[in-house]
Amino acid sequence: MGLPLKARDVPGRVAAGTFILRSGLDKWKADRATAEGLHGLASNTYPFLAKLDPVTFTKVLAGAELALGAALVVPVVPTGLAGLGLSAFSGGLLGLYARTDGMRREGTVWPTQQGLPIAKDVWLLGIGLGFVVQGLGARRSRTAD
Repeated sequence: MGLPLKARDVPGRVAAGTFILRSGLDKWKADRATAEGLHGLASNTYPFLAKLDPVTFTKVLAGAELALGAALVVPVVPTGLAGLGLSAFSGGLLGLYARTDGMRREGTVWPTQQGLPIAKDVWLLGIGLGFVVQGLGARRSRTAD
């Protein structure tokens, strides 16, 4: 039995996975001021997050990033499943981008300088959706046999 990924999956998985792992490590070590900034931005967009303590929120976010990054980098997680996690995560980031004032140029989807760091996460969504589609295609071909 081989690994649940193809050689063509490796570049996208490594690029996205290592980026997300590094982000999770940085957040894991975040100080209180950084945690409060992250929590404030997130809870303004997703009000249910306001109930969480900023440090707790940041640790949970860091843990999620570490888990997702590891799922992408470790070759035992099927690509379609890793892509599903990546798509959900990047969808949340893009929701933050779409709903936060000042992130987009007035009346457009194009980012301002402030929005550029989050808007660029659209590439994560593209990679994730590509992995999901690929996983569904592989599943369909296995059931057709």
